[in-house]
Amino acid sequence: MSTDPLTAIQTSLDQLATQFYASLRYLSSHHPSSSLTHTNNAAAGGPYPPTDTSPLHRPDSPATFVAAQKELAQDLVLKVQEIETLIEKLPGLGESVESQEGRIRRLEEEMRVVEAGRVDAVREREMCMEIVEEVVGRVKR
Repeated sequence: MSTDPLTAIQTSLDQLATQFYASLRYLSSHHPSSSLTHTNNAAAGGPYPPTDTSPLHRPDSPATFVAAQKELAQDLVLKVQEIETLIEKLPGLGESVESQEGRIRRLEEEMRVVEAGRVDAVREREMCMEIVEEVVGRVKR
């Protein structure tokens, strides 16, 4: 089943937000540890305490981390390109406001004609039902 374009865009944006979160989570929990140094340790009150004391911090090797960064960035770029493609397919892009308003008026008129046809069909169905009920009533007698 195909979804409408706006739902597809919203779904893709939700997926992009999830990818952003997952990327940031990975980067914050797997970055290689590094020690901070300060040029003026005396003014700063001595050396800085270790920065990665969290049990959630599981550093990857620098090569693995860089490869993962590249893959995460590529995934984000692909998702953004997918969203851009969906946006480009939206109807009305590249058309003037007047053109879009004219199209809306034509569609409204078409909808009125179709609705009138539907109303006629409902009336015809009701008439047919009355005839069938009358015939069935005669047969029962």
